[in-house]
Amino acid sequence: MSKGEPRRATPRESGRGGEPRESGSTRRPRRRLTAQARRELIEQAAADVFAERGYHGASMDEIARRSGITPPVVYDHFASKLDLHRRLLERTRDELLAMWTEQLAGDEPAGLRIPRAFDAWARYVQAHPYAPRMFFHETTGDREVEAIHRDVQSAGLAALGAILGREPGAGNIAGSADDQALEMAAEVIRAGLTGLAIWWSEHPEVPRERIVATAVNAIWIGFERVRRGEVWTG
Repeated sequence: MSKGEPRRATPRESGRGGEPRESGSTRRPRRRLTAQARRELIEQAAADVFAERGYHGASMDEIARRSGITPPVVYDHFASKLDLHRRLLERTRDELLAMWTEQLAGDEPAGLRIPRAFDAWARYVQAHPYAPRMFFHETTGDREVEAIHRDVQSAGLAALGAILGREPGAGNIAGSADDQALEMAAEVIRAGLTGLAIWWSEHPEVPRERIVATAVNAIWIGFERVRRGEVWTG
């Protein structure tokens, strides 16, 4: 054995497959991940890869490598890259809707709940780069991907309109409290926040507090005036 070369385990010291035996009289078996835990690892790795590489640049092999799961097992959970991307779009939508629902619930004044909700939104965007780079706008140019993205966004907008409709005076924004009017008002909020999130992803040096302040000043203050009855009718 040459100097500096690590000593190899003898057959007596090795387990099956040449793996070194663990010290002690009993070897602890490796804990087997549940299907749900493996799926979570895959989704987390995929979100990172998509955010970094984009849809076309992402590969299932790299997603498998980063998740520590073999490619065949990844395909057991997701039939294709498109299937995995759809799941991430739906997951991001659902997480954001759950965040809005949670933050806006309760009997506290809207002046407390709304800024708190915007801060939670900004924290989410900051922690999930997949959102501004893949979810908030579609950049693939692939018709099939575009159709999925459009369907996911459409369902999210309708749900956001329903959440907005629970706020007193929300119907004043679009002149009605019906589903279409609330969806139209929700689109104004969604578009504003989406544009801000994309801009922030390109200017990450801007502190979160400034992003929240901009969102509150640009979106909430106007909404608050409408809630008080200051409505422009044309």
